[in-house]
Amino acid sequence: MVVADTGAVLALLDRSDRHHGGVRAVYDADPDSWILPWAILPEVDYLVVKMVGVRAARVWLADLADGAYAVEWGGAGDLAAAQAIERAHPSLTLGLVDAVVMAIAERTGADIATLDLRHFGAVTLKHRPSLFPRDGAPMSRPRRGRRPPGRPRS
Repeated sequence: MVVADTGAVLALLDRSDRHHGGVRAVYDADPDSWILPWAILPEVDYLVVKMVGVRAARVWLADLADGAYAVEWGGAGDLAAAQAIERAHPSLTLGLVDAVVMAIAERTGADIATLDLRHFGAVTLKHRPSLFPRDGAPMSRPRRGRRPPGRPRS
């Protein structure tokens, strides 16, 4: 599993982003393994509108609604775990989104797709996840039926 941070999803959606190729390689290796935490959704939506455009934001919303991405709505202890992670690293000022991404990754034992190495590279989670694309792409697996995001419906 790969829990995605806002920056990784934005790079995945924006072909002009300098990290698009690296993030796309991670995504293409096993798109069904990607999990989008609930906390990143509004942030991604806002940034897609601002940086990529309204048309891309509409495709993003359609992909979410059509199940192109698995959304993790959180477990009972995720906010408490996020708060504990944030409190353990006060000088980083992680904030809600990054802390929730880390808490969900820790709970699920997942790796993390992120471009934010300042925060994610400084925090050591119990299971020591790989940070993609920094740590390379995971082994490729065949697709299991979900339509690739941002692609026209057939």
